[in-house]
Amino acid sequence: MRVLVTGGAGFLGLYLTEQLVARGDEVRCLCRGSYEELSTLGVETIQGDIRDSRLVDTATSDCDVVFHTAGVAGIWGPRRTYFEINTRGTQNVIAACWNNRVPRLVYTSSPSVTFDGTSQDGVNESVPYPSQWLCHYPHSKALAEQQILAANGQRGLLTCALRPHLIWGPRDRHLIPRLLERARRGRLRRVGAGRNLVDMIYVENAADAHLLAADALLPSAPVCGHAYFISQGEPVNCWNWIDDILTLAGLPVVDKSISFPAAWRLGRLCETVYRLTGIHREPPMTRFLASQLATNHYFDISQARRDFGYHPRISTQSGMQRLRQALQPQS
Repeated sequence: MRVLVTGGAGFLGLYLTEQLVARGDEVRCLCRGSYEELSTLGVETIQGDIRDSRLVDTATSDCDVVFHTAGVAGIWGPRRTYFEINTRGTQNVIAACWNNRVPRLVYTSSPSVTFDGTSQDGVNESVPYPSQWLCHYPHSKALAEQQILAANGQRGLLTCALRPHLIWGPRDRHLIPRLLERARRGRLRRVGAGRNLVDMIYVENAADAHLLAADALLPSAPVCGHAYFISQGEPVNCWNWIDDILTLAGLPVVDKSISFPAAWRLGRLCETVYRLTGIHREPPMTRFLASQLATNHYFDISQARRDFGYHPRISTQSGMQRLRQALQPQS
């Protein structure tokens, strides 16, 4: 296939690009910069911003499928940034697919599009979008996901959205590095009782799911126009898993804690102070972060198994072994 991967140099995007190249697809990546990893793979790279509709249209030409993984994640920052990149950028991708008669589009969404701050215990895709949002990221992603699903069947385009939760593994530049940085600075606190269960997904499994979903995007197939939770299929204790990662990196486990109500109040205070004083850096705590760290969020992935044959090829244990090797100091 002739494939476009937006955000092809990102954490998930690079693994996805590697898998596409390995199976013989002709890959083009739309990225903000120039990346040696993509040059080594021999893929075509178009440098630019997802907010540039003309550039997105050019990048999408002559493609059989588009994987839209590009976006901005985070728990803090200007509303305009999130909505211009995540929501309007997705509009640009959809319009480019229509203009270039691309038949298939797979969107990388997030389970946070359904998160209202309370526990999600084995919920499936019938769970609704919340009526209130704790930060701009999930709101902007939810609007983008709704646009993706609404575009299915229009002008010959078939679409679906995947919701991978807590993507992790070697080469991660966000989740695990931020966790380790907080631990080294002594700023990591267990929030709540420490018994909450969470789903997560090893990065290669997340890439697998995208390929499987794209291959299943055929007329009248059940995957068309639907969103799917994807994960390792087995929730873990959030804080035990965090301790395991810290141990792999040679750091002490978390030994201090804060109650969920106290963390929520601290988050509200930090948000207010940072907003009123115009501080741009991320607060040490927000209401969204407190809720994520203290509540259950794990999901029923049976629909992804049934509709496009997803299963986690790499076990959590094997993934942790690979992560251990990646975290070891290079000699």
